[in-house]
Amino acid sequence: MSDAENKDNIEAKEETEANSKVYEFGYLLVPTIAQDDAPINYGNLKELVSSFGGEVISDEMPKMINLAYSISKVTSNVRSKFTTAYFGWIKFTMSPAKVLELKKSLDLDPKIIRFLLLKTVKENTIAAKRFARGETYKRPIMKKSAENETAVPINKEEIDKEIDALVAV
Repeated sequence: MSDAENKDNIEAKEETEANSKVYEFGYLLVPTIAQDDAPINYGNLKELVSSFGGEVISDEMPKMINLAYSISKVTSNVRSKFTTAYFGWIKFTMSPAKVLELKKSLDLDPKIIRFLLLKTVKENTIAAKRFARGETYKRPIMKKSAENETAVPINKEEIDKEIDALVAV
């Protein structure tokens, strides 16, 4: 490769990096996948992102979770309902034009129940856990200031005078 071709390749790569955006892809995989095969599917999704020119920033291996509600998916004219799924996510950089191609490819994957593809920031935005497992939140007890307090009648004229004094003309 000549120096001119090398320079063109470097410039093309820098231009692509300048146009790329940060995305996060959260997904639910079908629970019918064997537990040993979940990492394989996870690897396949990372490779799919890379095949469209994406560069993985961070990710999390899919873990089995209970869903808040049942989700149905039609695959090969068969409707299936799921109450559990493998949940995982991948944060990556990619050019916006390639993200649309990635989305089309993910739509066709029968092992994905549902996914969400978001534009995000490169920084870590995961919130820290507030409570250790088993702990519960205790609401602070509100104390009444004075139980024997009597209500004072409201004088409308005094309130109007105070409002007029506060309003700048």
